[in-house]
Amino acid sequence: MRSTQRLTGAAKKTVERLLVSAGNACTDAHDKLVHNVKAERVQLDEIWAFCYAKAKNVPKAKAAPACAGDVWTWVAIDADTKLIISWFTGTREEVSAQLFLTDLHSRLANRVQLTSDGLNHYASAVEAVFGDDVDFAQLTKIFASDQFGKYSPPICTGIRKAPKIGAPEDRHISTSFVERQNMTIRMSNRRFTRLTNAFSKKAENHEHSLAIHFMHYNFCRIHQTLRVTPAMQAGITDHVWELSDLIRLLS
Repeated sequence: MRSTQRLTGAAKKTVERLLVSAGNACTDAHDKLVHNVKAERVQLDEIWAFCYAKAKNVPKAKAAPACAGDVWTWVAIDADTKLIISWFTGTREEVSAQLFLTDLHSRLANRVQLTSDGLNHYASAVEAVFGDDVDFAQLTKIFASDQFGKYSPPICTGIRKAPKIGAPEDRHISTSFVERQNMTIRMSNRRFTRLTNAFSKKAENHEHSLAIHFMHYNFCRIHQTLRVTPAMQAGITDHVWELSDLIRLLS
């Protein structure tokens, strides 16, 4: 936001008001356009960020708001069209899992195969929301116990697939696409950059930033493999949206 302020000469409050307006407009557009989605395989994952201060630093932070601490973004992606069908920001608890999956379920037109990571909350939340009308499995990665450094991830030594509901196809039990999407989020949204001061100071602004990101990703950004946007591949639109089309959402 301060970079935009410096580039445009506008006041920071003006930039913030534009962020709020654009975020609300993109959220409304996503709700209107991304529904009745005909998908076959949907992958689920969560990506971490924080608001105002990391959870461990909140107790000693000055004037920390109620929203301060860890913020998790739950993401559902169509493995074939790469469309972000649903996303939700909240905690990494079962109540957030149920809200996220309820929104996802409302946007789907047919029975799908769901794959998530090994987070325990998924199993109960999927059963509560989808019942038996889903083929659901969890994929858990197995990591070596030794670490190479503070910021070096452990080595993945294998995976464990666990069918939970219905009859998910073993060859399609994967979270590769949604994990790659998490990297896209970190590369495209400055608020997710690690070890910087670009983190969100308000939870609402964090959500607005994500709404703009996902709208741009679905409708404006040509996917390198598909050669079209995810929204075009999913049959939601017949053309690549320009930034001017996003701006028109504000009117």
